[in-house]
Amino acid sequence: MNILKKVLFVLFTFTISFSFLGCGYKPSSYYAKEELSGNVFINVLVNLEDPKNTVLVKDSINQILIQKLDSQLVTKESLADVVMNLSVNSVQMDVLQYDTSGYNKLYKATIRIKIAYFKKSENKRRSFDLEGEYDFSVDNGTTISDSQRFDAIKAASEKALEEFISKVAVTAHKK
Repeated sequence: MNILKKVLFVLFTFTISFSFLGCGYKPSSYYAKEELSGNVFINVLVNLEDPKNTVLVKDSINQILIQKLDSQLVTKESLADVVMNLSVNSVQMDVLQYDTSGYNKLYKATIRIKIAYFKKSENKRRSFDLEGEYDFSVDNGTTISDSQRFDAIKAASEKALEEFISKVAVTAHKK
């Protein structure tokens, strides 16, 4: 009976695999990779009110471009096939919930980012306004520490950048 289950499982797995291959399914990251292929230069417009967050967002987009899209980052704009301009429009911390003693208990970090890119080979410009949110709690009666704020902004920016990858994939697929 065990052998029959294994055989059925293998047949089911192959059937599902072939159905995805047969219908031409491609994940959204495929289209984003295609759109942002080649050498990428990132120009960061530093927010003078909050420069730490700008650097944090740049690190996050570097990580996403390298890990998820296999992009090659370059340090000179002249070497780039794709030039990105990144700016942090705003960072906001809001209280969502108070405990019974009236202390802040639950917060929401919201970050708004603008990314515009220029693809030299196609002389094409695209721009996206993105927003990422992240909810987090603090210990009773305490305020947000710098490390909690840093982690919350990082998580919110990663969500915004995931949205960027999705939007790039959708616009690339529509061509």
